[in-house]
Amino acid sequence: MPFLLAALLSPPGVFTFDAHVHVINRQFYHGGNIGDRLPDGQFDLPRARKGGVNALFFSLFVTEEYYPQHYETKQALRLVDLALRQLEENRDTIELARNGRDIDRIVASGKIAAVLDMEGSLDRDGDLGVLRRFYQMGLRSYQLSAHNAQNGYADSCCSPPQWHGLNARGRALVAEMNRLGMVINVSHASDEAISQAIDVSTDPVIATHHGLREFNDIPRNMPDWLLKKLAAKGGLIGFQIGNEFHNRRVFDWRTQHAGKPFWDTARVNSSNLSIEQIDKIVAPQFPMLGSQAPDNLKFTVDQWLQVTDRAIQLVGEDHVILGTDFDGGPTLPLPMRDISDTPLVIEAMRRRGYSEERIRKIMGGNLLRVFRQITDK
Repeated sequence: MPFLLAALLSPPGVFTFDAHVHVINRQFYHGGNIGDRLPDGQFDLPRARKGGVNALFFSLFVTEEYYPQHYETKQALRLVDLALRQLEENRDTIELARNGRDIDRIVASGKIAAVLDMEGSLDRDGDLGVLRRFYQMGLRSYQLSAHNAQNGYADSCCSPPQWHGLNARGRALVAEMNRLGMVINVSHASDEAISQAIDVSTDPVIATHHGLREFNDIPRNMPDWLLKKLAAKGGLIGFQIGNEFHNRRVFDWRTQHAGKPFWDTARVNSSNLSIEQIDKIVAPQFPMLGSQAPDNLKFTVDQWLQVTDRAIQLVGEDHVILGTDFDGGPTLPLPMRDISDTPLVIEAMRRRGYSEERIRKIMGGNLLRVFRQITDK
């Protein structure tokens, strides 16, 4: 039996594999090292270890400001370069994982396994040569849409539809990701694009950090019919840890104070700027923290679990995972502060009566199983 499968069955530890953590953008814009304990934000390696995190999707975020000038590929390259250098500098704590076998080996050695995940666009045109080059550098998960903006092959949840899902380039991209063994991350894609990706893909697809529309009727969340379709082909949904996705009171408070929904990028306009000028504009966004909504509006961790309860009712416990989005903007449920508080989710699951088997599945087992299926080819 592989080490991690044995570990999944061995109390008291719970193998934890988070499907979406913003790791490197802060260091890109402000310097520093992911191995240093930071006084603010929601992620660094010391706090991840304290939180019992064994593996994570090491997410790199190309923000919408880089798209008008077609700087997205250069920015993705810069982020991957820094990610690989930071992994090397912290090689005693964390290591790049390219497949499930790597995760077994890395976690067995006592280190955190890092799966490179790109949020945003590598290339807005969907060039397969660009995709293959990033795969060779170690990228194993790629978001189908260009975050909340349009690209040349897949519609976003939160921009006017251009292709009504995927066009021919989008379908070719899905096929190539299947061939390579890459995770197709459908978070931020439109309902049509997600539905068509499920139809086209020969592998399960994963919504790494999502929500349910019945809790908050916004386009960034998933309707019940689509969740059922995703699960029917073996897919997974990871639930974002923030209040905004599932707590309408905090969503409304944040929208009112910001003057726009959290996904709105319609005002982005950097078409006449150099990439260095764009860097200066984007830098203050990181680390992306939650809102300052009053505590009396916020969910507790126990209340947040209503979402996983509902998903389990709809599709069963084999299709639900954790995708926190730490440092990506979530207003955390009380009393969470950062990734070191991940065990609070496990404690809340136990209070809610979840079996240990269910907890192991949601906290890491389901994601590891599907990641193996996609990458161990």
